[in-house]
Amino acid sequence: MTNSSSPRATTLFISVLPLQEAHREEVMENPLQQNYLLGIIISICGNVLISISLNIQKYAHVRQAQRGSKPYYTSVMWWCGVLLMGVGELGNFAAYGFAPASLIAPLGCVSVIASAIISVIFLKETIRASDVVGGSLAVTGTYLLVTFAPHTSTHITAHLVQYYAVSWHFLLYLFVEIVLFCILLYLYKRRNMKHIVIVMLLVALLASLTVISVKAVSGMITESIKGQLQLIYPIFYVMLVVMVASCAFQIKFLNQAMKMFDATEVVPINFVFFTASAIVAGIIFYQEFEGLALLNIFIFLFGCLLSFIGVFLIARNRPKIKQQDRNFIAMDKIPGRSRTDKVQPEAKTQTYGSLAAKLMCNRAGQTDDS
Repeated sequence: MTNSSSPRATTLFISVLPLQEAHREEVMENPLQQNYLLGIIISICGNVLISISLNIQKYAHVRQAQRGSKPYYTSVMWWCGVLLMGVGELGNFAAYGFAPASLIAPLGCVSVIASAIISVIFLKETIRASDVVGGSLAVTGTYLLVTFAPHTSTHITAHLVQYYAVSWHFLLYLFVEIVLFCILLYLYKRRNMKHIVIVMLLVALLASLTVISVKAVSGMITESIKGQLQLIYPIFYVMLVVMVASCAFQIKFLNQAMKMFDATEVVPINFVFFTASAIVAGIIFYQEFEGLALLNIFIFLFGCLLSFIGVFLIARNRPKIKQQDRNFIAMDKIPGRSRTDKVQPEAKTQTYGSLAAKLMCNRAGQTDDS
């Protein structure tokens, strides 16, 4: 009796083991899935706050230009926009600690979509057909990104970052990136080639390091908050220095691009290059596409393409707000008879600002009065 029941109990116990293992795997995957969704929500909210802050700052600039009394940085509304932008960027920083970098970076198109909608509602800008088509494409691309992106998120620890940092594929990628950056910087500085693609490629190469370091720092801070202290390892401070330095030089080159080129060119090109560099950095450094099905990779890249086209259509030929200086009066608007006999000496002449120039003007005035 005992011998006959023992094999049955053993068989029952063996059949239960796979169910227990499956339940254990499900319990382990649920926090990762929740972290993945939490990262998406935080990133979307952060990008919406950034778009709101940009429109608030734009409205503050327009209002201060109409009043013409005080500079824009004395406006409380402008500082509120700056504060909202800081909160939005902080949300994007935190999102890298919960979701893959190859997903958080493409979600930046949410900021472009929200900015276009807010500018139409609050700033009374005209809506165009390209805005509707571009917004639809960007929303469709964002849905494909969220659906087919890698759904696994690893716990970023100091030991894992050290392991990734010394891997041969990342070292090869870093070497190629440094060589390309030096070549582009030589063309930009020495050869004086001020092409928008060169400047945006410099920004994208720096952005790749920024994404890697931001995700490392954010992930280690997240693990430290959960109870596993990661701030005692030197790799945390190395990544922190890389993050600050790459962000500073990235902002420097981006501001130079904004001075040389129009925003309608800089915004879509920067979004495309930044997103592409972030995806490549996530694939090479954090191996985020490892084990992902080929169909998922194809649809994910197709969603990125739709987002790129949508952002390009939204940013293309945006109407410019031209502000006229209140202190400037056109010459043809000045009352009185026109005078062509008195000519201001040119600044390049030797007599400009000298006694001879003043005597010439006085002599012309005496001749006219006589």
